[in-house]
Amino acid sequence: MYDLTGFQRDLLYVVAGLDDPHGLAIKDELEDYYEKEIHHGRLYPNLDTLVEKGLIEKSQRDRRTNEYTTTRRGTREIEARAEWEAQYIDHDD
Repeated sequence: MYDLTGFQRDLLYVVAGLDDPHGLAIKDELEDYYEKEIHHGRLYPNLDTLVEKGLIEKSQRDRRTNEYTTTRRGTREIEARAEWEAQYIDHDD
């Protein structure tokens, strides 16, 4: 996951966390988080990059809608990242 941009990492987390991860739902979730519009020209090429890296899979729901799911590798990468981050965060407030 070290070679992903922050935006790609956020995309991976959103795909993993949504109940119905399709393009528009992913876009809406990221727009809420970033508090600005996410253009298709940014969203879909980055989703395709995650597909190429084997972190998510893309399937077609219908003629207009693609669905995305996290692969086993994607899930492992998220878990490894969480463990790595946890070692730097002080949990004793």
